[in-house]
Amino acid sequence: MRVFVTGASGWIGSATVDELLAHGYDVTGLARSDASADSLQAKGATVLRGDLDDLDSLQKGSSDADAVIHLANKHDWANMAESNRAERAAVQTIGDALAGSGRPFLVASGVAGLAQGRPSTEDDASPAVGPDSPRGGTENLAFEYASKGVKPVALRFSPTVHGDGDHGFISYLVTAARATGVSGYVGDGSTGWAAVHRSDAARMIRLGLEKAPSGARLHAVGASSVSSKEIAEAIGRGLGLPVESIAPEKAMEHFGFIGMFFGMDLSSSSEITQKILDWEPAGPTLADDLSSGSYFR
Repeated sequence: MRVFVTGASGWIGSATVDELLAHGYDVTGLARSDASADSLQAKGATVLRGDLDDLDSLQKGSSDADAVIHLANKHDWANMAESNRAERAAVQTIGDALAGSGRPFLVASGVAGLAQGRPSTEDDASPAVGPDSPRGGTENLAFEYASKGVKPVALRFSPTVHGDGDHGFISYLVTAARATGVSGYVGDGSTGWAAVHRSDAARMIRLGLEKAPSGARLHAVGASSVSSKEIAEAIGRGLGLPVESIAPEKAMEHFGFIGMFFGMDLSSSSEITQKILDWEPAGPTLADDLSSGSYFR
């Protein structure tokens, strides 16, 4: 099976390419830069040059593939409207290319914002609808293609997909701690984030390609909730810094943009995903990765 992967050289995408190649898939990866192209070629993947704004490349890669895994995103926190626009245009282009084929279309999403006051589950529909919503409402947009002869599957990632080399949200918290001399948590520190190891996320994606039914919502969640206080304490130990509560109204000032999220309860469950895919998270926990020192090098 030939699989077209966008974001193929990214944090999750590169692990996914490795997972697919290890299981005999023919992988074509979208590469924006020479470095990304060289990395993909060295692994044995085929390279298609382009980016999210190159809709012709997205159309070609999708048309030539037996399945598409869309993981790329601009993640431009200073211009979310542009990120959302580009994401929606990309998903529409891929969906149109796959229309009538019955081929799988796995699209990245997240567990954030699905539920309040409890861990989100796969039964929670995404409230993000329309071009002005988070990620341009692309999970729901992809699901619209089920009626157009496509097999859409949502890949909902935990707010932290952790591991050695991670430059995501946890690394921003480490940067804030270094800059302020304090490893902080918001309020009483009881709110928590779902977490998953990168290797477990990649394996879930591969199993989702193989086993997930059309319209499935898959949760890449290893730990349902790691409290903000636990995270702050682990960072404090790693950096040798004091751990303190930060008032919610001071969160943005202390943490930067990540303060918008760190005090939110973004807990989630993957119970349904584990049953559908016969998938069980087996990689290191977030606590393991923080204690290993990889985030503090």
